[in-house]
Amino acid sequence: MLPEKQKMLLHVCCAPCSTVALERLQEDYAVTVFFFNPNIHPKIERNKRLEEMQRLADDLGFEVLSEEYAAKEWFDLMRGMEDLPEGGERCTRCFEMRLRKTAEIVREKGFDIFATSLTLSPHKDAERINRLGHDIAVELGVGYYESNFKKMNGYQQSIKLSHEYNLYRQDYCGCIFSKKEREQQKAARAAQNRTS
Repeated sequence: MLPEKQKMLLHVCCAPCSTVALERLQEDYAVTVFFFNPNIHPKIERNKRLEEMQRLADDLGFEVLSEEYAAKEWFDLMRGMEDLPEGGERCTRCFEMRLRKTAEIVREKGFDIFATSLTLSPHKDAERINRLGHDIAVELGVGYYESNFKKMNGYQQSIKLSHEYNLYRQDYCGCIFSKKEREQQKAARAAQNRTS
């Protein structure tokens, strides 16, 4: 008889980023998806990403847990960091909030271990995310799965799988600050194209 798989709670930021994590983890773990992303703005975008995640999970046979949209708590946590560049301390605080909530659910609902799909993005520092995950896991007495899903062409594979599953792929991380930065980049490119 095969040993029972450990129960893993996988924090996901969106359906496209979850594809590779789910593909790689399902063989060794009994994975439940956890959608907690109070950073995503506006609420309609958050709901769209949650609906896509639920659709993919239904297709693949995974359960999805989600928490209420905690945008106020997220904005309160980000107060004073509004003008920091993308990828800095504000992002660290955001990762920590989401990983901590995941670890709390692990402890509360009797999961064995948690992981996050955040390490798939080429724009996110997997080492920093894993350090936070480990620290929170130790503090709360739960297991943490260290990952870097962008390795072994993970990001490219997620694009391929997103097309196969016909998934909505957003063009910004999620928060209002990354949305603003993305819009500025688009405007700069458009202006450059007009002048060249």
